[in-house]
Amino acid sequence: MIVQMFEIISEDADSSARVGKLYTEHGIVETPAFMPVATKGTVKTLTSTELHDMGTQAIITNAFHLHMRPGTDVIQEAGGLHKFMGWDKCIFTDSGGFQLIRKDFSLKSREKGLEIKSPVNGDTHLITPENCMKIQETLGSDVAMALDDCPEFGATRQKVEDSSRKTIDWAKMCKEAHDSEKQMLFGIIQGGVFYDLRKRSTESLTALDFDGYGIGGLSIGEPKEMMHGVLEYSVPLVPVEKPRYLMGVGSPADLLRSISFGIDIFDSAFPTRNARHKTAWTKKGSFSIDKLKFSKAFTPIEEDCKCYTCQHYTVAYIHHLFKESELLGMRLLSIHNLHLVQELMKNARKAIENNEFSEFRKMYAKDVW
Repeated sequence: MIVQMFEIISEDADSSARVGKLYTEHGIVETPAFMPVATKGTVKTLTSTELHDMGTQAIITNAFHLHMRPGTDVIQEAGGLHKFMGWDKCIFTDSGGFQLIRKDFSLKSREKGLEIKSPVNGDTHLITPENCMKIQETLGSDVAMALDDCPEFGATRQKVEDSSRKTIDWAKMCKEAHDSEKQMLFGIIQGGVFYDLRKRSTESLTALDFDGYGIGGLSIGEPKEMMHGVLEYSVPLVPVEKPRYLMGVGSPADLLRSISFGIDIFDSAFPTRNARHKTAWTKKGSFSIDKLKFSKAFTPIEEDCKCYTCQHYTVAYIHHLFKESELLGMRLLSIHNLHLVQELMKNARKAIENNEFSEFRKMYAKDVW
């Protein structure tokens, strides 16, 4: 049984940034923390050992995808998701509400839940708050996310209000249905870019006393300043003693700014998706590694980087791999980009503890990110 769930260790003097510890069944997650996305039980192209070696403390998977294939029964027989994946640290499972805004998904929001057409066999499934909780409990993740309705950016106020209402109603049902003492349950705050709807959603969910709170429905196409404005307004509404999880944000500049608002946990496929699309990240910005000028760049991606890629390979070699469509190129660049983000989190924690966070943020100039 989890006794103490979240502890604030240190707070920055010049912002709302803080260092904390999230206590889970599979170890302590030091925050601020970044979770690579392992939608189908894998961070694309990478092994659990590689994730471990770069300092990853937690990952997030998608409960619906795993329920469809290989199936919760298979994962249960394997001894749970951790054993199935060969990952012994914290796992979050998302409920699937984000898929509403994915154009490649056949998913509809109903009053009782999300109606999803299986990408495996075409069958239609209704994911209700109750079976959403059952699926996540069976998977055995450390943190389950309540079922939510995520409206796309640009949706009418009426649609966002209706979405927020459903999310609140489903959150209550998830709270009642959740029956695992080993698994935490986080609610997800919605409300689009409407401040009053964000306030209503936050107040309704915090009244239910979840173990933590996801802030959803952002970084889905809205202008950056709009996202930052919503965050700056919304985060203080979440009780200070609860972990705050901003869903879907992954660029260095956005991570650091969000940390300054008081966000503790992040997830995003952005670093690995960029890597698979030939974009390398550095402290000074990003660059496309397949450009001709890098064909004879016999240096690491970043000179002072300690990642496996930079310790063993040059930009020229990785450039060659992409030109030849070799999968190793994607792997090596994914290792580097994720390592950079994990180092960013580790150094941000140190900076907050030393009251140097404002200076630390300046290392990642806004104009290059």
